Amino acid sequence: MLSDIEICRATYLQPITHIARDAGLLNEEYHPQGKYKAKISLKAIERLRDQKSGKLIVVTAITPTPLGEGKTVTTIGLSQGLKKLNQSVMACIRQPSMGPIFGVKGGAAGGGFSQVAPMEELNLHLTGDIHAVTAAHNLAAAAIDARIYHEQRQGYDAFEKRTGLKALRIDNQQVVWKRVMDHNDRALRMVSVGQNEPNKTINGYEREDGFDISAASELMAILALSKDLKDLRQRIGKIVLAYGLNGLPITTEDLQVAGAMAVSMKEAIEPTMMQTLEGVPTLIHAGPFANIAHGNSSIIADSIATKLCDYTVTEGGFGSDMGFEKACNIKASATDTKPDCAVIVATLRGLKVNSGLYDLKPGAAIPDSLFEPDNDALLAGFENLKWHINNVAKYGVPAVVAINRFPQDSQQELELLQQWVNELELPCGVAISESFAKGGEGAMELGKQVIEACQLPSCFKPLYSLDQSIEEKLMAVTEVGYGAANVTLSYQAQKQLKLYEKHGLNHLAVCLAKTPLSISTDGSVKGAPKGFEVNIRELRLCAGAGFIYALCGNVMTMPGLPDIPAFMALDLDDDGNIVGLS
Repeated sequence: MLSDIEICRATYLQPITHIARDAGLLNEEYHPQGKYKAKISLKAIERLRDQKSGKLIVVTAITPTPLGEGKTVTTIGLSQGLKKLNQSVMACIRQPSMGPIFGVKGGAAGGGFSQVAPMEELNLHLTGDIHAVTAAHNLAAAAIDARIYHEQRQGYDAFEKRTGLKALRIDNQQVVWKRVMDHNDRALRMVSVGQNEPNKTINGYEREDGFDISAASELMAILALSKDLKDLRQRIGKIVLAYGLNGLPITTEDLQVAGAMAVSMKEAIEPTMMQTLEGVPTLIHAGPFANIAHGNSSIIADSIATKLCDYTVTEGGFGSDMGFEKACNIKASATDTKPDCAVIVATLRGLKVNSGLYDLKPGAAIPDSLFEPDNDALLAGFENLKWHINNVAKYGVPAVVAINRFPQDSQQELELLQQWVNELELPCGVAISESFAKGGEGAMELGKQVIEACQLPSCFKPLYSLDQSIEEKLMAVTEVGYGAANVTLSYQAQKQLKLYEKHGLNHLAVCLAKTPLSISTDGSVKGAPKGFEVNIRELRLCAGAGFIYALCGNVMTMPGLPDIPAFMALDLDDDGNIVGLS
């Protein structure tokens, strides 16, 4: 079989102007960025505001493994399958970060005959939205250190007299806004800034700092959760950058940098339209990670797509305990659009790894035994799939299991897994998806199941209300959602909790940053664990995004590169074509 990039280059693509017009957009509502991608104006939302909304389908998965379960392939394949069933459909996905692309994961455009195209344009830079987020974020970081320097070099009174500005009196030990970059770089997790030659202060005042990956920036979450440009501007203004010597929060508005940050992101608020290999219009917008942020594409993209078509297929990062949970508890609470159906992607090999009988590491060779019939391992791993089916049911959303088929899969095991799902007391559709090898044709049965599920009554309900306390919300996600016995906050997290309560921030949602490799916060615990403890080591405030996120276990907000990074395979051939991207 051809590689993903070879399949993509061998496929005829329509000009993006045709895709946009066929999707129902007016000429003034899209701005081509080359031949195969276009920015979509928010004017479309205004025009379509009174239009009836179509169904929203959220693709999620079992607990992921280093093998990959094919969630994006299924998202794109399902959209193509629905199109082959003569349904009007669009897909909405996140913009890939270059951290995973150059690190372990590689590209994020789907694969085989279910891809967003051109895949190299999607995976590398796209229309620069992540760079805009990075620039706006680091502008605020530079503004903080500049203000500390100018206020302290001659004293607060001299600063006020010289500038006419009120001194903010920033506590340089309480700066909470790190810098960001769109690469994995573990060496930058903890750094010192403002270092000088002896007896000089020209570079500023030294303090401890660090870098997060751009996808973890609060600005990325704000981009994904904003309804329009005005909302984006207001949310940016609420960001807390530091605390003053008086203990009060200092925001971007206080620093008078919020406006410039919004200016830097003005173009980024517009989603980018591309197409699948079978011509399904696809909106790409925002890229928050699900293990350290809320892990979903934007409200704006959903708003446009659901008004233009009958079915919108989107994707929540990692398993249903991650991206789907946050789609329901954070994203849905910020908009009127609720999920009408969830598709849970599972694979035979993924379930066997989730049995706990295999110790598979990222980049390690796949043992041949994984492709051999092993009913015991499959049955043990089935507990994980059942957990995710039950988890989706907690939110009142109908579910369909998509068994993503690989060439080595045993037909007998595929049929057995279908039988087990059909025998569950909880009603749940199930279909084998062959969209990787067959494109939309291989997802038509899945599409039929999804259409049926979307006709069922949806009794959507989040796990908590925003009226509850921060601690109650954390307990709802961990104990009701994950099935943990209890949640424990470190001394630092307890101090932060009291601080946020003191400043009247109880109304915010919560977002847990944890390992995606287990339902628990310990990546080595497989299957469907119960009664475990969730240890929260730190709470971080995202006042503009509207949530507080809890760092659990050893999760990092700046990933590192592996022994053999994916960038080693990337290069240009003699004709200037990119090779090694998949």
